[in-house]
Amino acid sequence: MNMLPNADLLEPVADAEGGFHPLFADVPSSVEFNKLRKRLLRLTRQAIEDFAMVRLGDRWLVALSGGKDSYGLLAVLLDLKWRGLLPVELLACNLDQGQPNFPKHILPDYLDAHGISHRIEYQDTYSVVTDKLPQGSTYCSLCSRLRRGHLYRIAREEGCSALVLGHHREDILETFFMNLFHGGRLAAMPAKLLNDDGDVMVLRPLSYCAEADLEKFAAAMKFPIIPCDLCGSQEGLQRNAMKAMLDDLEKRMPGRKDTMLRALSNTRPSHLLDRKLFDFTALNGSLTAGQDVSDDI
Repeated sequence: MNMLPNADLLEPVADAEGGFHPLFADVPSSVEFNKLRKRLLRLTRQAIEDFAMVRLGDRWLVALSGGKDSYGLLAVLLDLKWRGLLPVELLACNLDQGQPNFPKHILPDYLDAHGISHRIEYQDTYSVVTDKLPQGSTYCSLCSRLRRGHLYRIAREEGCSALVLGHHREDILETFFMNLFHGGRLAAMPAKLLNDDGDVMVLRPLSYCAEADLEKFAAAMKFPIIPCDLCGSQEGLQRNAMKAMLDDLEKRMPGRKDTMLRALSNTRPSHLLDRKLFDFTALNGSLTAGQDVSDDI
């Protein structure tokens, strides 16, 4: 059951002493940053409400990679919680996967400095991946699966009902088009998903947030970003092609990304070709004379 309290997000909510979460102690005071912060808060809260992510008293494991998206996720969730709008306990978690030159001190130092509850876990999945895949391969897919398995385990060990990830609007759209062009199916990243074992919920509260906003937010917040290419591998060419295609569409037709995201929540099974999703054999009624069979097409 969704248990988000009602409150006005337009103005900051201070604590009894008039302060804010330490993470926001030195944020810019510009109108532009305030608008950006409010927009991220509003869109995140909207996704949490739309997909009924919150149950009162839950504990969430927030995956923190050191990239802009996971930093942004943690900051927005902490902001919502500080304002009394997110009645859950948050535990940040970084999984150190043994990539060469990974700066082990950055995340714990940052989290300690801001009084953020966290767990740092070391698991050398990098060696597993490099052992199984030939040199020059893209490691991201296998690396991600191994990481997810460990995060599920940690969530269970920490008594967390949900694993919270920092995927945003562009991640969802890129996944949709990768499935469309290369997988032959209509599927994207769900904002809420129960894992295969049925004991951990996977949540993506940033589903409505734009990557460009998260980039601006990360720069303004001065997050100590850890690069994602420490292992020498990067996302495959297919995802990069989808990103370039979407960026080109947005430049030529501004607003297309938001329109496409809305389309993912406005499907019409009878206007697709999936016989498992819609019973076309039951359409045996006769058409009324003059009826336009192309309605809504």
